[in-house]
Amino acid sequence: MTQSDSSLAPGPVFTKPDRAGRRSRLREFQGQLVERMQAARTGVDTRVNRLGVMVGDTRWLVSLQHAGEIVPVSAITPVPLTRDWFLGLTNIRGNLISVIDLARFHGGKMTTIDKDCRILSFAPGLSSHSAILVSRVMGLRNIAEMTLQAGEAGEAEEAGEAGETAAEVDEAEAAWAAQRYVDNESQVWTGLDLSLIVQDARFLHVGL
Repeated sequence: MTQSDSSLAPGPVFTKPDRAGRRSRLREFQGQLVERMQAARTGVDTRVNRLGVMVGDTRWLVSLQHAGEIVPVSAITPVPLTRDWFLGLTNIRGNLISVIDLARFHGGKMTTIDKDCRILSFAPGLSSHSAILVSRVMGLRNIAEMTLQAGEAGEAEEAGEAGETAAEVDEAEAAWAAQRYVDNESQVWTGLDLSLIVQDARFLHVGL
């Protein structure tokens, strides 16, 4: 190649991160998820479909009858003299909603809020102006295609292998987090019963 040819060769191309495209895809995914959730709430699908979410490194399944809105994390106003898992209050469509860091409430570390985090509000039928902070929304999951685990001994052994304390094992066996499912990829999911967590005495007492 001559010098003149070399001067005509294209140089390296630098592109800006496609942030707008990513935001558009996230909005599209969330819109499709809302539509699927609304459709799944009718008929027999509501008995087998669950909303899958990540809380820290743990996978959870929430009944569509108990799940409310899924919104990005916006301003959360802290409330003095409350537990560290009680993040504060946020405004969702004009309603003040209490936001709980479920990972911390469940005995884990505080959730690091990033672009994938979402706030999942409780359904109006639960009569609780509450929401949980989740690390990521995983879409709908069909529990009919999963295996329900049985036996507390297996759960205690699993927790022990993961290095959890006895208190954390007891917490994991609370009524609102009593069921474990294994999917076809051997991933473990915990059933989160929001109708029972709103009756948990510790959940109801956020003050120090």
